[in-house]
Amino acid sequence: MAEAASPRVAVVGAGIVGSCIALALGKRGADVTLIDRDEPGRGCSFGNSGAISPGSVAPLAMPGIVSSLPAMLLDPEGPLHLRLGYLPRALPWLLRFVASARPAEVARNAARLAALHAGAIDRHRALTRELGVPELFLQRGHLHLYPDEQALAKDAAGWRLRTEYGIRFDKVDRDGILALEPGVGSRYQVGIFVADHATIVDPFRYVQAMVAAFVGRGGNVRRAEVRALTRGDDGWRVTDGQDADADTRYAHVVVATGAWSKGLLSPLGIDVAIESQRGYHVQFAGARDTVSRTVVLADRKIFVTPMAGGLRVGGTVEIAGLARPPVARRSALLERIARETFAGLDAIEPSRWMGHRPCTPDSLPIVGAAPGQSGLWLAIGHGHLGVTDSIVTSERIADGILGDRPGADPFDKERP
Repeated sequence: MAEAASPRVAVVGAGIVGSCIALALGKRGADVTLIDRDEPGRGCSFGNSGAISPGSVAPLAMPGIVSSLPAMLLDPEGPLHLRLGYLPRALPWLLRFVASARPAEVARNAARLAALHAGAIDRHRALTRELGVPELFLQRGHLHLYPDEQALAKDAAGWRLRTEYGIRFDKVDRDGILALEPGVGSRYQVGIFVADHATIVDPFRYVQAMVAAFVGRGGNVRRAEVRALTRGDDGWRVTDGQDADADTRYAHVVVATGAWSKGLLSPLGIDVAIESQRGYHVQFAGARDTVSRTVVLADRKIFVTPMAGGLRVGGTVEIAGLARPPVARRSALLERIARETFAGLDAIEPSRWMGHRPCTPDSLPIVGAAPGQSGLWLAIGHGHLGVTDSIVTSERIADGILGDRPGADPFDKERP
């Protein structure tokens, strides 16, 4: 299909990554339709912790994971839990996860993550201002807490990697913790403070602001569930089963459907290693001032965030697929830990949420041209760092489609 000066593009998936891509393409003159089965920002982008964390260069799979993984997966109250009935389906992904923990792989992946994260803080600060929502950008650093020196030592490899990539941080003792966050309970005696890191205090509103700006520039939003992508001589057809007469042919299609990408791409012969790491949060309305910045209970892999709507306590990883309903025990665990760690929450009944983080075994997102499928682009697998990497991802996809950086993204070369 001959492309006009303004190529017609469908972006499938309206989370923070897809919405960022639609906005970036619209700014550069493309004719873009953003498609999602739900309201933009209602998926994983609604309930995440809003962290902008360029210091997250350590992949989830680190050396030594093999010995500790079985115990973590089988502990129903651990930060990483596997539903045993889902093990046969998860096993191929888990084997690749373990393989990616080899030291050489970790070093390579850390370098790629550092390059992908570069400039994230400045980009998000600038975008919130451009969208007219600067109040959503909070830069007071991230405080990582540990019960004692022994617990901190377990994360030593990750902090060494951060040092290698120029991430600056300070170690603080109990007095230093209280100087930053007076409400932290006595369990936590040592911490690491990353002073320049930031937080989006309402990720859903951030996505909504992006989409409003996109529509204001002439972009189209379509509420539909995409069921199939097919390529013909006249371009790509997006089939959603709702309007057979709609003009659904595009020069380019960007898949940004997160944990659901595998089902959409498999019929095209594209096998992506993506697994849902189901994350939970509980939110205590009216308790935002319990902390003044993102606080990470590092021993429990829990993020505590002063969101616009209250204190959000989120985290844990549950590997149980896309179909199973939320498990109340996981939310109850977060609620209990929050009450144990911070005073003043006993009288508040929190709201509860569960979402699907789209995770790859090596922690690297898949960003760039789909191999062997001209006009098809992938922006998936951002895992725990969708907010951090959304803008850089949008720039790379827009560059590729509009000819500034044609072809596959270098982060994808030599990847399975």
